[in-house]
Amino acid sequence: MSLRKRQRGKGADFDISPLIDVVFILLIFFMVSTTFVKDQQLDLERPGAQSAAPAASDAPRVAIDAAGRTYIEGVAVRPWVLQSRVRELLKSGGGDTVLVVADKRVSAEVLVNVVDQCRLAGANSVGVVTDKEAG
Repeated sequence: MSLRKRQRGKGADFDISPLIDVVFILLIFFMVSTTFVKDQQLDLERPGAQSAAPAASDAPRVAIDAAGRTYIEGVAVRPWVLQSRVRELLKSGGGDTVLVVADKRVSAEVLVNVVDQCRLAGANSVGVVTDKEAG
């Protein structure tokens, strides 16, 4: 009789600590493996393009605001320093691609000058980021 009392009194216990461990491991995995795109804090209206494709997230970015000021990775740069700074970024990053993020109100002369400086710095590929492209 005492055997039946013990069986009735014993409920099903669930140990959820392995589940919590797995959830934390998955959380850490996704945090480490996610690529965060560094979006600069500039108020730019990017031009549109029909053939837009996602941009490379690890390429150095040169931004041009509506007033024609140039920024590299969010830091303001004078036009005469642009070529040397891009050259340094390309050497440290190991790539040969530079992305130019320009406001749609920027004149073609300013855009061409920045692209020219990037190519003179050693960039084999210079892309202009549009509004449909990531980052």
